Amino acid sequence: MLVCWSSSACQLNCGEPESPTIIDLMLEKCTISNFTRKSYYYFIFHFIYVATLFKHIENAFLPISPKPLIVHDPSLNQGGQVNSPVFAGNPMQNGTAEAVICNSKKLEDAMQEIGLKIKHHEDNIKFLKAQKNRLDDSILDIRVAIGKIHSATGTGSENQESSNGRNEEETIEKILRYNNSAAGICCKLKAQTTPHPLMKDLMGVVALLGKVDDNNLSRILSDYLGLETMLAVVCKTNDGVKALEIYDKEGSINKSSGLHGLGASIARPLDDRFVVICLGNLSPYAGEFIVDDPQRRLAIKKPRYLNEETPPGFLGFAVNMINIDPANLYCVTSTGHGLRETLFYSLFSRLQVYKTRADMLQALPLLTDGAVSLDGGIIKSGGVSVLGEREVEIKFPKSAGRLNLPENYFDTESRMKELKWKRARFVEDLQREQALLDHCKFNFEIKKQEFVKFLAHSSSYVTAPQSPAVGERSTPIS
Repeated sequence: MLVCWSSSACQLNCGEPESPTIIDLMLEKCTISNFTRKSYYYFIFHFIYVATLFKHIENAFLPISPKPLIVHDPSLNQGGQVNSPVFAGNPMQNGTAEAVICNSKKLEDAMQEIGLKIKHHEDNIKFLKAQKNRLDDSILDIRVAIGKIHSATGTGSENQESSNGRNEEETIEKILRYNNSAAGICCKLKAQTTPHPLMKDLMGVVALLGKVDDNNLSRILSDYLGLETMLAVVCKTNDGVKALEIYDKEGSINKSSGLHGLGASIARPLDDRFVVICLGNLSPYAGEFIVDDPQRRLAIKKPRYLNEETPPGFLGFAVNMINIDPANLYCVTSTGHGLRETLFYSLFSRLQVYKTRADMLQALPLLTDGAVSLDGGIIKSGGVSVLGEREVEIKFPKSAGRLNLPENYFDTESRMKELKWKRARFVEDLQREQALLDHCKFNFEIKKQEFVKFLAHSSSYVTAPQSPAVGERSTPIS
């Protein structure tokens, strides 16, 4: 007799089901959360049941007899002898058995494939969580180390802000005078205690993302970029750019959403165009960096004459003369780049800085991407000279100079920034793996229900009475 493993699927000679049996309870317990632990036992029971079921089907469809069955051919010879005996079962029954075997194999393969996927994603999640926890520990250790440095030197973040804040506040005040500008709205949002959702992807305004050591340098570099660029809004990704301005179906600006809606809500309606720079769309500097430089300046070759001499009055490249907050030196973009090799390299490229206009003109054959001089000279790329003078209102703030910190302080901060960036990538990978795992869990539940229905459906063939085919007559061989 067939062992009745499932009350819901097979009830051969067992009467009405009394209580949930082994496989019923097992199917209920075999949820996705414990699939990897119980999948082995699940398939063992599955194989036992299916094997027993097939054995019973075989016995029912092909009954065992001490003598073989003879299916008489309608055409007999004159002596009544059978021309050619054919040993066979019912072809309809054989076809049913084959269908049961085929469907069982399909379900078995499908569930095994999903089980392997679930195990793969669970292993990935376990690995990613371990890496994330390791990074959390490292970040905590670095925070403690930085805190000890601040306590020992008396240069906490408050002291840094007090030494640099005055010039930066002056620049912010001048930006806010442009009432209907996007830069003014961004400065207002930055000042809020509760960050606005738009600020998540917003880096700030170009004029506030760098500082310089000299007032003349600040004036000439700001003049070179122009007011429109100095007030440009900088975003990390295209999603941040899209969030700033929303359009209706006709392509017109929706004034009640994005930066336009925020401006209207604080009595600063936007009434002009504004420039937005997306860091993710910029081509970063692809060369080397100056070794052991805490500001990660670019290792650009200095201009030289044929005799290998540097032009008189050459002070450096503008992109390296911008001082950047340590938090923005590393891992600002999703590819791990900082502001110097993305934003400021895009704005200045290899713009050279000279002491005087005369020095700049003397080095004219060596100017590949233009040059400026501290006394007001400007030559842009392509040999375009800018003459005259003008008052520059929005300028880069002046740096307060290097603080009295240990030599490894900036390396430690850079390390912290790099670890935070790596942690963010692991979190993104975790979310992606979790979504894939949830999808596999959903598919598993579907296949589990299909398996239960298959058991119930296949058992009906076994319990059905077996009748010989019409027109057949079988007699034992005498």
